[in-house]
Amino acid sequence: MSGFERGTDGPKVIVAGVDGSASSLRAASYAGGLARRQNALLALVYVQPLLTAGAAVGAPVADTTGEIAEGLVAEIREAAERVKEIWQVRWEFHTFRGDPYAGLVAAADELRADAVVVGVSESAGHRFVGSVAVRLVKAGRWPVTVVP
Repeated sequence: MSGFERGTDGPKVIVAGVDGSASSLRAASYAGGLARRQNALLALVYVQPLLTAGAAVGAPVADTTGEIAEGLVAEIREAAERVKEIWQVRWEFHTFRGDPYAGLVAAADELRADAVVVGVSESAGHRFVGSVAVRLVKAGRWPVTVVP
């Protein structure tokens, strides 16, 4: 049997979506604990939006989202340094482009994720259109953990 099997011996790759929000950083911490206990790779994924409300009024979107990604990497590296003597977690940071749902799906597929961890949506508008977490769960392709 030469095909890819998802999670047959426990997760090998855990994808955590991060966007700088408090809930996404809690999700990353939770996913880090899972990765440490399972000796899995923690893939932290930031999805850069293609177009935001700021773009409509001429704000430099690519620069702004690039700065967010750089800030997240710095924050994650700092947190990893603080606990490196206590916990060893293998992790990588990836940036994808698109809407958060499509970006996380692409990341999970490309990285062959065994599980996906995201924070609960902090946007009131998601009650009407569906949060990224709900859409990931409905996709039914990976175990999804939603961290409050």
